[in-house]
Amino acid sequence: MRNFILVENPLVKRDITILRDKRTEPTIFRSTLNRVSYSIAIEISKSFNLAEVEVETPLEITKGYIFSKQIVLVPVLRAGLSMVSSFLEMIPDAKVGHIGLQRDEITLQPIDYYYKTPKNLDESLTIVLDPMLATGGSAVSSFNSLKQKGAKKCVLACLIAAPEGVDKMNSEHPDVPIYSAALDRQLNSNGFIIPGLGDAGDRTFGTV
Repeated sequence: MRNFILVENPLVKRDITILRDKRTEPTIFRSTLNRVSYSIAIEISKSFNLAEVEVETPLEITKGYIFSKQIVLVPVLRAGLSMVSSFLEMIPDAKVGHIGLQRDEITLQPIDYYYKTPKNLDESLTIVLDPMLATGGSAVSSFNSLKQKGAKKCVLACLIAAPEGVDKMNSEHPDVPIYSAALDRQLNSNGFIIPGLGDAGDRTFGTV
């Protein structure tokens, strides 16, 4: 699918299976989600632009590299919080913003209730973290808000995506690459991804 990058290797496939299993307890769910998030962060980092610098080793001066853009992580509350620690371990100098969205269970549309991001989004690479790309409503709303605040180069990181959500993002934000560890079959009548893994936020925080 256009703008869709599947993060796929044997370790990720195994871990997605653990996440899908309804018997997986929150402690195991969280640690497994972290491992998948590491893999996604590494895959996204392949697109980072670098600037060349000099670094002095104990023996001589040699060539090194730093990121040419500030990295801003923006988890969509609350499920997106589950991916932050893994991304920060891989990108410790990243800044973190937050977007609060909740889904209206009748209309399935996102409702905004919180927004806070660092300044200078126009000079940053902004990575939105949201485990599930279902209808695409929350993702589209998030990028609408971020672009209104000046964000220009953006990426979406998720664990599992539905084709409907990918299509929605490609329609509304065709410039945003989508990285996911799985592309599932479809949405059910309630707007949940199937086969999916249930509600990522509830399973992460033990509020099932």
